[in-house]
Amino acid sequence: MTSRILIAFYSRGGSVEALANAIAEGAREAGAEVRLRRARELVDATVMARAPGWAEAAERMNGLYEEPTLVDAEWADGIILGAPTRFGSPASELRAYLEGLGALWVQNKLIDKAGSAFTSTSTTHGGAETTILSMWPTLAHLGLVIVPNGYGQPLSRAAGTPYGSNSVSGGPEKGPTDNDLEIARHQGRRVARVAEALRAARGATA
Repeated sequence: MTSRILIAFYSRGGSVEALANAIAEGAREAGAEVRLRRARELVDATVMARAPGWAEAAERMNGLYEEPTLVDAEWADGIILGAPTRFGSPASELRAYLEGLGALWVQNKLIDKAGSAFTSTSTTHGGAETTILSMWPTLAHLGLVIVPNGYGQPLSRAAGTPYGSNSVSGGPEKGPTDNDLEIARHQGRRVARVAEALRAARGATA
């Protein structure tokens, strides 16, 4: 049986969204069933109005993607988290979803599933690795098996990080490059395969 992958992300300008969709493509190439879910805003319209385009982008994306739920996390064999960096840490919109997973944590519902993370920054040294790594403790506390990108893909020394995929939204191309997107597809394929193996292992020990 193929794996089931939840990609729970928050994107404000669209860069994390683009990476999320590329990860979904890779996971589907590996035979996985995918759910793409976007975390919702934590601020009101007054705050959003201070950043041109924020409200419009949120409305568009919220029309395309459902909000992630406890049901999605329990359904999944692998969970891939994505958020833009905010001062070296993941955006609070995604953190709010993760901090609501306590009901599954206390029941050990996420034990031995695959977990991974990705991000986008506005500058070259804007905290991509710290943002991804700061999501790993949450994955560990939930009992997931952390799946990094590593260096196994030919483009892995040209894009992404060994920990997870990323892009620089403020770079010359204003978003993910072709190499960034290919590394994201690699991440999706890799997590899907590991999730499938872990699903089989859980079934063998049930």
